[in-house]
Amino acid sequence: MSATPSWPPRSAPRLFVEDELAEGRTFALDGGHAHYLGKVMRVREGDAVILCDNITGEWAARVGQVDKRRVDVTVVEHLRERESVPDLWLCPALLKKDRFDMVLEKATELGTARIQPVITRRCVADKLNLDRARTLTTEAAEQCVRTALPEIGEPQKLDAMLRDWPTERALFFADELGGEPVADAFCYHEGPAAILIGPEGGFDDAEREAIRAHPSAKPISLGPRILRGETAAIAALSVWMAEAGDWLGQADEEE
Repeated sequence: MSATPSWPPRSAPRLFVEDELAEGRTFALDGGHAHYLGKVMRVREGDAVILCDNITGEWAARVGQVDKRRVDVTVVEHLRERESVPDLWLCPALLKKDRFDMVLEKATELGTARIQPVITRRCVADKLNLDRARTLTTEAAEQCVRTALPEIGEPQKLDAMLRDWPTERALFFADELGGEPVADAFCYHEGPAAILIGPEGGFDDAEREAIRAHPSAKPISLGPRILRGETAAIAALSVWMAEAGDWLGQADEEE
């Protein structure tokens, strides 16, 4: 006798929705969600979809009626709570669009709690389409089976960010001129933190001086090579997760 297939199947489509989910709730998905389910994934009545709301976690839902512009779903079962993430912000200087897209996607995959874009004197961009940015991070979270989305702040000028910086949050400043080795700095830190990454061309002398003078700033080195902005962001986040974040927690649990 063949085994009964698991439900929902691992291949079920995944979507983040804006409405808070609850067992038994029925609602219609329209717009891009309806197009994705109906035209791309070709779901039919009775199929399973996985829904996340960034509040209560992950739910299995069953497809009802499928029309050209809407797909009805009924929430059936709570599968997972919303995941916890380390209290870490990424503060990357704005880059060219394709490179900053990579920062948004990889920061989401790696699990940062908040992405706070920064505008510096050498930035090649000074604006960010927040709706597009949230779409990119949502799609990255869906593809990586995440149940939480990072907050995305409005881009802030560096001087304004430093002026309003919360005193309890350490600001690790990736300085290409040197600082404490990144793994050493992260592994002994406790409490809220953020990582500040510069633009193409780096910070100018006045900006570097202002950052280093800030009481929350902690200069760090990402090694002997100069890294692009997107590479520096990904590298720093990866080291954080390994030394102070939930990669370390996962290792402890497995032991």
